[in-house]
Amino acid sequence: MVTEHPIDDRIRLDHEPKLDKFFKAAVKTRASDLHLKVGQPAKLRLFGELKNTTGEALTAEKIEEMVFEILSPAQKQFFMQHGTIDFAHEIDGEHRFRTNVFRQRGMISLAARRVNTVIPPFEELHLPPALAQICESRQGLVLVVGPTGCGKTTTIASMIDYINRTRSCHIITVEDPIEYLFKDAKAIVSQREIGLDTRDYEDALTYLMRQDPDVVFVGEMRDARTVTAGMRAAETGHLVFGTLHSANAAQAVHRLLDLFPQNERDLVRQTLSLAIRAIISQVLLPCLTEGVDRIPAVEVLITNAAARKLISDGREADLPNVIRSAQQEGMQDLTYNLCELVKNGSIDPKEAYKYAPNTEELKMALKGITTTASGIL
Repeated sequence: MVTEHPIDDRIRLDHEPKLDKFFKAAVKTRASDLHLKVGQPAKLRLFGELKNTTGEALTAEKIEEMVFEILSPAQKQFFMQHGTIDFAHEIDGEHRFRTNVFRQRGMISLAARRVNTVIPPFEELHLPPALAQICESRQGLVLVVGPTGCGKTTTIASMIDYINRTRSCHIITVEDPIEYLFKDAKAIVSQREIGLDTRDYEDALTYLMRQDPDVVFVGEMRDARTVTAGMRAAETGHLVFGTLHSANAAQAVHRLLDLFPQNERDLVRQTLSLAIRAIISQVLLPCLTEGVDRIPAVEVLITNAAARKLISDGREADLPNVIRSAQQEGMQDLTYNLCELVKNGSIDPKEAYKYAPNTEELKMALKGITTTASGIL
């Protein structure tokens, strides 16, 4: 006699990765970042500061088990070969994290940054209206620069979404990994992820111009090839967005030139002076306004004849003079913006002084004394 097993008619729940409890804690506490390291409890970054969670110290075995559970076979293979991997992780179908898994001292660590799934408009991000003016350009290289964690990716996402909503065009992004997901509006948006849609940046940039783009996001300007591709696209009638780790417009120009051999820099300098449309520099500061965790202080350079000449002549250190003298053109000085944020009660003066390019200028500005540009050309 064969014994029949009873039919299990219970609703099966999807298995939840063990790692997701940490991601959910980040969502619940509105943390910007999650860190996992062997020998330490999980840490969350709140208002710019790393805080311990109440959990136990994590073992190497526990972290490896949790990380490998969310990696695909191809991702595991890549990680084993390279010792690091970037990917996007999503929980509950609405919360996304830009995640990096890496080895340090032979053990696995994880760093993840929360990415808003809803792309905020400029007003919600407290960004200046000049960004809309920049987005309406039809060609040129637009750089968003600043330190790690200052919101560069979010700013560019907001700019791309503005174009998506207001212009009939083809937007192509090359990302590692894809962070914000765009829905076609007036534009069509093609998002290409490294390792999934294309082998690497080199391949993606090689074929980019064959895909008939109007607007391009090439990610971080990390090497000469990416910068060259961006400049070439900008010169041939495309609006190109990229990011860079630098403090301001002058440093951004230096950083780009440093990516090239010495014997090529004079030619690159001339090309940059013509290709750059705008450089947006930003930092994030703790905000005193209720309901706002952090607020950006922003410098905006929109290239005009004076700015192009300074870059061409190797005098980019004088770009702040151009910015201060051309605010009617939409430009914005960082010191002036910091002063505004202090005066309207958005930030603590102590925080403003930490990020001021020149503390004496900020002190004078807060007293109502403004500096003027001199000797620009």
